[in-house]
Amino acid sequence: MYQRSDRKNERRIFTMNIPNKNELTRIYGEAEKSAARFQAVADHFAEIYHHDIAEFFTAPGRTEIIGNHTDHNGGRVIAGSIDMDTIGAAYPNNSSVIRITSEGYDKEVVVDINDLASVPKAQGTVSLVAGMVEAIQKFGFKVAGFDAYVTTNVIRAAGVSSSASFEMLVCSIINYFFNDGAMTYINYAKAGQYAENKYWLKGSGLLDQLACAVGGMITIDFADIENPAIREIKCDFDEMGHDLVIINTGKGHADLSAEYSAVPNEMKKVAEYFGKEVLEQCKEDDVIENVKAIREFAGDRAVLRAFHFFEENKRVDAEVEALEKKDFATFFNKITESGDSSWKWLQNCYCNETPDEQSITVALALTKLYLDKIGRGVCRVHGGGFAGVIAAFLPKEETEGFTKYIDKALGEGSAYVMHIRPQGAVKVEF
Repeated sequence: MYQRSDRKNERRIFTMNIPNKNELTRIYGEAEKSAARFQAVADHFAEIYHHDIAEFFTAPGRTEIIGNHTDHNGGRVIAGSIDMDTIGAAYPNNSSVIRITSEGYDKEVVVDINDLASVPKAQGTVSLVAGMVEAIQKFGFKVAGFDAYVTTNVIRAAGVSSSASFEMLVCSIINYFFNDGAMTYINYAKAGQYAENKYWLKGSGLLDQLACAVGGMITIDFADIENPAIREIKCDFDEMGHDLVIINTGKGHADLSAEYSAVPNEMKKVAEYFGKEVLEQCKEDDVIENVKAIREFAGDRAVLRAFHFFEENKRVDAEVEALEKKDFATFFNKITESGDSSWKWLQNCYCNETPDEQSITVALALTKLYLDKIGRGVCRVHGGGFAGVIAAFLPKEETEGFTKYIDKALGEGSAYVMHIRPQGAVKVEF
């Protein structure tokens, strides 16, 4: 419970019981820093919304290991939740209005559940929240008004799914308060996808949302898009003797929705040639057999992106087998192959319209030069691409030297050592 200071002419101070240290250690591996973070969220929530009680929630960002741009066409992926997350304090407000304040943003997000039609499309977080509300209601679940204060340390607009992390946090709040936990992680993911597709006007799949919602390292098969098959993979990078390092290239992809949407659309254009909806319903040999006609129908880049899709699916299967057998040499080889395919066939390392801006390819080149020098490690474009981040696997004894090298080249704080977090989008227990 909160306790308010009654002294006049003094800023009100709130104290609150935050999640206990054992729970925080279970999620974060430590308690001191995370406790301070939750305490700050509790204090801001109470000061802004004047509730005497709150519940806490967390949803991680995600890393894509392999399966670059395959989910939206029914493909396969390996992904994992990371130890960067979005956290929030929330409580129902007995109205039809959702109010969310995000640290670092001056404008409060306000959405009236009974007036979603008035919310403009493609206008940032307010559009996203309205889209999720509409989707959740369409799925047959309840939504009511609540207040929330949230903060995140997931890198924004950089390919580690800061938006999906926020979406899954909101879904977990709505599920806990209004649906008695009846919503599944697939419901969460589809609500986020619906909001991005219909309210952000961005053609996205379900990978980001599911990886943030489920937690841990997972492989997902999207062949049955209504019920994606999700399987946990036991993976320990420490056992490999490597660190996963995410490198922020310095340019986000918030303004690149058209480029991002073109990838699934062009793949689907190839499928359309065969009267199908997505590439998973087609065969690579049939594309090769009809390549001349498909080039005329869909364009050369669409054909190349289709080839990437088919070959990437094979690599995912090989990676799952390699991880289960602890065949780390094959694992790293497939990461390299995937990165090469994304660069050459998928073509999501830079935009053709702005060839003078190539933050991804510069970062890849710098990293490759370093890895060649030490004779170990691999790297690849990460996530949606075009801008944002790349990923590298470094031998642990080389990580410190590499981070100093990349920070000097791209700016202080560009390199982040990531760890896979077991927990997905959850309510944090007391």
